[in-house]
Amino acid sequence: MTSVTNRQTPAGGARTARQVVADALRNATYEILPFKSAEEKVLAHVPRDVALTVTTTEAKGLGPTIDLAVKLGEQGYRAAPHLAARQVKDRAHLADVVARLSGAGVEHIFVIGGDAVETGEYPDALSLLEALKDLGHPFTTVGIGGYPEGHGKISDELIEQALKDKAPHATQVITQLCFDADTTIRWARKVNADGVDLPIRVGIPGAISRQKLIRVSAGLGLGQSAKFLKKQQNMFWRFFLPGGYSPNKLIERLAPAFAHPDNNLQGFHVFTFNDLESTEAWRQRWLAKLS
Repeated sequence: MTSVTNRQTPAGGARTARQVVADALRNATYEILPFKSAEEKVLAHVPRDVALTVTTTEAKGLGPTIDLAVKLGEQGYRAAPHLAARQVKDRAHLADVVARLSGAGVEHIFVIGGDAVETGEYPDALSLLEALKDLGHPFTTVGIGGYPEGHGKISDELIEQALKDKAPHATQVITQLCFDADTTIRWARKVNADGVDLPIRVGIPGAISRQKLIRVSAGLGLGQSAKFLKKQQNMFWRFFLPGGYSPNKLIERLAPAFAHPDNNLQGFHVFTFNDLESTEAWRQRWLAKLS
């Protein structure tokens, strides 16, 4: 693990980069996949003060995602299910989802458009967010997605406008994986300059091995796995570099920006791919070193 250099903030040195990155890792959120073994792994390896998000897959629909979020909530975790707009059939379906989550005490959600080809009443995240508002939803945390490197199927202009439109309905932004710290920082500065002042959690990969990532992709099923591999091709390529890939350098390069007032970078969102034991051990090593 490389060291974090102590750097004074432009605001007068109130916090060093070491302190900033320690806070970001201490308050990191973990993203998990709704596999059968997920609950057992969370209970075994994740402290209850670590907030979680539960992804949704096109093949399995919202059911397993909501089920796992509810189960983890019953175990004392703050678990936010991904609500994929294109997997919500209509207003009645949405009302049922909201009722189940609120009845189980789930207070956090993450709203995305989703990859499903067949759409119901809600073709994108904005339409679902507006419908949730109309329902008078009870959720205290509403996350939306950010795209530092753009979106493969949507123009940059539309993505930027969508973020502005969704922001009034949300409480935080969670970015997709981006392996270039400068790209993420430039994007965050532009988001801030455009008037979106939501806190941003930067999506980073956990301490996951190449073999584990391949097993995870295989476990998604053939069609879903193909989409997963396409999305993660940049990550796979990096695993074949000498020494493989480590998120440490990415954190090092992002850390100084967390102390600047020209962006809203305020935390890390760790894509664990359910390799929770390694990811939590890696986070604890960082915290021990920074303390």
